[in-house]
Amino acid sequence: MGKLKNGLFGGFSGRLGNLVGYTLNGKSIIRTIGHSTKPLTIGRKANCETMTVVNSFLKSNLNFIRTGFRLITAGTDQNFYNAAVSYNKKHAVQGEYPNISMDYTKALISMGSLLKAGKTQISQHPEGIEFKWEVPADLLWAHRNDRAMLLIHFPDTNVSTAVMSGSRRHLGTELVAIDPNLAESRMEAYISFINEDGTEISDSVHAGSLNLPEPKIQQAPEPQKQKTSVVHQKPKPTQITAQHKPILHNKSVQWISSQYNTSSTTYNYCISSPPS
Repeated sequence: MGKLKNGLFGGFSGRLGNLVGYTLNGKSIIRTIGHSTKPLTIGRKANCETMTVVNSFLKSNLNFIRTGFRLITAGTDQNFYNAAVSYNKKHAVQGEYPNISMDYTKALISMGSLLKAGKTQISQHPEGIEFKWEVPADLLWAHRNDRAMLLIHFPDTNVSTAVMSGSRRHLGTELVAIDPNLAESRMEAYISFINEDGTEISDSVHAGSLNLPEPKIQQAPEPQKQKTSVVHQKPKPTQITAQHKPILHNKSVQWISSQYNTSSTTYNYCISSPPS
């Protein structure tokens, strides 16, 4: 049921038939909803799978991206989540339907104009994951006290550990404690910077990966055995040789064959001379 908040011309909230009304960033929004009965094409199936993959990643990092995309969407009709989906759907997925997955090295969990991290490195220790980043020799004084925002994502369980206000930029290092039960799991790490008063933030940077699965070695297919074709030839007619020539004995012919070593019956033929 829809509700009129400010009279007949003030917009409404809720559902009215196939219309839904709500307020976004102080503006009244009305949109239609419905269910398509058309069969899904390959393109629509690919789009649905892409949205599922991106949403799964972003929802596990919701608090981080709320801060990470809040400033870039301020004063627009977009909210932080829509902006994060829009970027990562376009730039951070890989593969073809039905094998679409996240490309974690290209994912973005914050967006802004502040100086982003340069060369980064991560390493695993019993106490947690150590982040290191390059501190430029000519770093401006205004950026020295920017705070590091650090995130470790565990794709196998789709959970994350984050530090929203870590070490100052000029220190160049931070140690993030993780759940010991996830110490052997795959990890994807990210780093951003936010200034002291929270009015500027940087693009996030993929800081590195740990415990990646070993690539599968594809075995070469076995060579196919060539089929030997058997050609059946018709036997050639037997030629009469000297062994097959008739032997004349008293005007009779005895046919003797040495071609077959058998004890078959011998036939005698009598040849009469033509009358003189």
